[in-house]
Parts: sequence; structure tokens; C-alpha cells
Amino acid sequence: MKTTSSPVERIIVALDFPDSVGAERLLKQLEGIPCYMKVGMELFYAAGPQFVLKLKEAGYNVFLDLKLHDIPNTVKGGSASVTRLGVDMFNVHAAGGRAMMEAAREGVEQAMSGRPGAAKPLLIGVTHLTSTSQQTLNDEIGIAGPIDEAVLRYAALAKQSGLDGVVASPLEVTRIKERCGESFATVTPGIRPAGSAVGDQSRIMTPQEAFAQGTDYIVIGRPVTAAADPRQALEQIVESITG
Repeated sequence: MKTTSSPVERIIVALDFPDSVGAERLLKQLEGIPCYMKVGMELFYAAGPQFVLKLKEAGYNVFLDLKLHDIPNTVKGGSASVTRLGVDMFNVHAAGGRAMMEAAREGVEQAMSGRPGAAKPLLIGVTHLTSTSQQTLNDEIGIAGPIDEAVLRYAALAKQSGLDGVVASPLEVTRIKERCGESFATVTPGIRPAGSAVGDQSRIMTPQEAFAQGTDYIVIGRPVTAAADPRQALEQIVESITG
């Protein structure tokens, strides 16, 4: 697993903005803090690959959060394109199955063959969204059983498919590590500093609690991006995990 030694570099700030203007304003406010940056669907569809390249030129590690989910051949091609873009991490939906995840890995390998000396991105599988409640899983998605067992099944399948890790809530990290090994990366959204609004998340922890569970990366969005002073909010989170 390609990991980092500094705690701040294991914090992924979600640039969930409708365009590059808001994202660039936040980047200016956070300038000099070497955290990871996450580009999701909203920003990527508005600002495109050029914004990702701009982040890389500025020295940031980039998690491209597009949750690829399609037939294997399409995901293979998409994974190759994302890899050539030079991101450090991207994801696919584990619900797409083993053939699709293996195709994603093949796409990464295909693209890397044309990029000698480049760093290989972490390929991670999305298990179940942190907004998914037990009732949603059982009654709406139609998967029986406890949500943590469903997450573990997807994590094990991602491991068998050759992925580097998974996105999961912090509540499942310990069991994922036990089943898939310590080197299998966990990326945990649903992070809320003490006193923050829960919003649309169902399975959450504070940054300190998530790292105590053994997670490798935490994703933080609105507690930073919607704060009156985003830099102060992020610095307080860093202080809370470094003591």
C-alpha cells in the first residue's frame, strides 16, 4: 500500500463544489497544509480533468472519487484513462462484481505500462456508502443481514480481485483489517469532529476515533469546506489527531 507518514497527509479534504471557483477559493485558504484533495463527481463534471492536473501541478495528492460502475470492459477503459491522468487514488463500486474489479485493475496495469517511472494509483472499492442505513440496505437495496457483514463481503471480494483497499465507514475498519490484512487500505468517509452536524451520514466517528480504529485515510468535507474559517477548522482537526 502506498501510504504516507505524516498524519495530515492522511486527511483527505473533499472538494465538493459545483465549480472550480469555490474549490480554488478553499485551496487558497488551505495553502501550505499538505493534505490529500478529493475531487468528486460534482466538481469533476464541472471542471474536468484540467482541474485534477492543476491540483497535481500544485503538489497535492489527489483522490478521484467517481465510483466507476459499469460493464467490465468499460470500467477497464475508464480506469486506464484515470490512471493516465496521474491521480494518486481512485475508486470503483465493489457491487460491480469480481470481473469488473479485475478489469479495473487490468486498466491500471495497462496504463502504467505506458508511464515508466510513474507512481501507481491506489485502486479502492466502494463497499456501502456511509449514508446507507440498516433499513436502506435491507428494505430498499434488497440485501439481507447486518450492514457490517455486507461491507465485509465486499471488502473480501475487492481483496480477491486485486484491489488495494476499500472505502468503508470507520465502524467497519477493525474487522476489514482482521479479514483482509493490515496492508489492505481503508479510506473512511463519515468523519465528523466532535460537535459537528451529522448531515446525511448514518455511520460516523470523530477523526481521533477513526484513526484509533486503524484506518489509513479519513475523508472530511463539510466540517472544513462549510466552516466559517476552513483553515482553522482543518488545523483543529490536525491538532486533535496529533496531540
